[in-house]
Amino acid sequence: MTSDPTPAPVLLNLNGVEVVDTFAEAFPIKAARLIITAVSPKWAETAATVLCGNATSVIACDVEAAIERTLDGDQTPDGRPGVSVLVFGFSTDSLAKSLQGRVGQCILTCPTTACYNGILDCPREKRIRIGGGIRYFGDTFQKSKKLGDRRFWRIPVMDGEFLCEDYFGTVTGVAGGNLLICGTNSATALLAAEAAVDAIRREPNVALPFPGGLVRSGSKVGSKYPKLKASTNDAYCPTLRGITASELPASCQAVYEIVIDGLSFDDVQAAMRRGLQTAATVAGVIRITAGNYGGKLGKHHYHLRELM
Repeated sequence: MTSDPTPAPVLLNLNGVEVVDTFAEAFPIKAARLIITAVSPKWAETAATVLCGNATSVIACDVEAAIERTLDGDQTPDGRPGVSVLVFGFSTDSLAKSLQGRVGQCILTCPTTACYNGILDCPREKRIRIGGGIRYFGDTFQKSKKLGDRRFWRIPVMDGEFLCEDYFGTVTGVAGGNLLICGTNSATALLAAEAAVDAIRREPNVALPFPGGLVRSGSKVGSKYPKLKASTNDAYCPTLRGITASELPASCQAVYEIVIDGLSFDDVQAAMRRGLQTAATVAGVIRITAGNYGGKLGKHHYHLRELM
């Protein structure tokens, strides 16, 4: 007896591009925003980029993090150019531990930087301590300064002082919004994915934690190797089409995934809508779909039909 074949997906149409009638599945996650400033945009962006290193997926990283946007001097606490970074972790405790390490190793060490809390409207019990955790590097020479109800630590360093806020606010955000863009070849799929990323980054309160906002190595839960939590998403690998249960249309030769984290359900939804509609305008895109786990992973479901 043979098993029933996998049913064909229900397809919608957007600008002549197939859109699978499915949903992206996302889950709650704790989030913080860091405002990093420096004497120049170069050094603020350098610190932010290093801080976001190895922070793509909580499957194998301590946090997920990405630059949200760059800031002019009139948008920062100290009037200097800056960068806003969003960081996501499984719990407030793990987020605090990771950020103390990353701020201490990546921002404290970077020339001329300072680091401020970017979520001000936060109950005291949901705040995490960052500056207060790394102040001991000052070896008793550190000093605190209070402005209103905000406390800052001044830590002496070799180019002056590193200023870091004591407590940072957190919110319960959303991680795992996603789009899968299928193209006739890698150049087409990459062009569409890059356009979608550029469009998504115009939305506030969202972050794309993977390199350049894109994922070439989409994953599925589990593996034939018992020790692995996740493994290659073989259903979307073009080279495996003949030996696995492929989900790819016949003419698809490349797929890129965009993973979106945000501070709220609506933020991720707006970003997915912008990304979907932008990718569907690029010639050579065959199909756009999304990844889910049958509703078993997370409570947040983003139906592509509703984004059209």
